[in-house]
Amino acid sequence: MTDFMDAKGIANRLKRIEGQVRGLVKMVEGDKSCEEILIQISSAKSGLQKAGQIILERHLGHCVSDGIRDGKEDEAIGRMSSAIEQFSRMV
Repeated sequence: MTDFMDAKGIANRLKRIEGQVRGLVKMVEGDKSCEEILIQISSAKSGLQKAGQIILERHLGHCVSDGIRDGKEDEAIGRMSSAIEQFSRMV
């Protein structure tokens, strides 16, 4: 991960999500109610969505703007378009 990105903050966010997923496994194994499990799945999904949003915003703010500043507009826009496409598949 490049310097512009708060790697530690994002890693911490992903570790929290990892903990939520481990908790989900225990909930399924512990025969928790479907509603409780679905609530936790929604929470983990929201966490991933937010992590992706942060990374996408930083990509736009740094990688794309650097590419444009360096005269590589088409490449930068193509990479941004690709990143948006990948991120939108998650929704």
